[in-house]
Amino acid sequence: MTLGAVLLLAGCGGSSTAPRATLVATLGDSITAGSPGYDPDPRMRETLGFGANQKSQWQYWAQKAQPDLRFRNCGVYGQRTDQIARRLDECANGARVLVVQGGINDIAQGRPVETAAANLRRMVRRGKELGLEVEVATLLPWNNGYPEADPKIRRLNGLIGELARAERVPVLPFYSTLEDPARPGRMREEWTSDGDHPSVEGYRLLGERAFRLP
Repeated sequence: MTLGAVLLLAGCGGSSTAPRATLVATLGDSITAGSPGYDPDPRMRETLGFGANQKSQWQYWAQKAQPDLRFRNCGVYGQRTDQIARRLDECANGARVLVVQGGINDIAQGRPVETAAANLRRMVRRGKELGLEVEVATLLPWNNGYPEADPKIRRLNGLIGELARAERVPVLPFYSTLEDPARPGRMREEWTSDGDHPSVEGYRLLGERAFRLP
């Protein structure tokens, strides 16, 4: 994905295109992209059969809640943390804040969670080297992967917490925001569209409740 294919959220409320708006670069996998209701790359929407509903992005709702922000969506469906890391510099160009998200595809493909955590740490450090305010998101509950994947998700989320403390960056609590209190380890049914990704309502909760500026 090139920056030309990256969505700059605008017209979602307030003066999102104002020169003084804070640009937040969001780097990750399908959870960042907005799957399955949305993908920032029209070619991927056609290939994957996904929709073009901009409300199927947590960034849309975060920008609605904080109109002085502008978001760059650098989410790519299916990517592991090592693949996501290769796109960091391009995604972060000109931004003030970087949100790093990823890891579920590492787990789905049988990769060690320790390797995924190391990749996330490198992304956090690279963002700081570029002079950005950096945040890292936890993995979501995975209904279709439950119960087998949940211990790995919890382990990786624990490692994310450790690296965030060591690097002094905030953690965005994606997991706890969408976990069903009545069914630990899973998203509430109305918060997921397909058992893998959030629904529009799930993305709304992530944008309004989980996201905060550093």
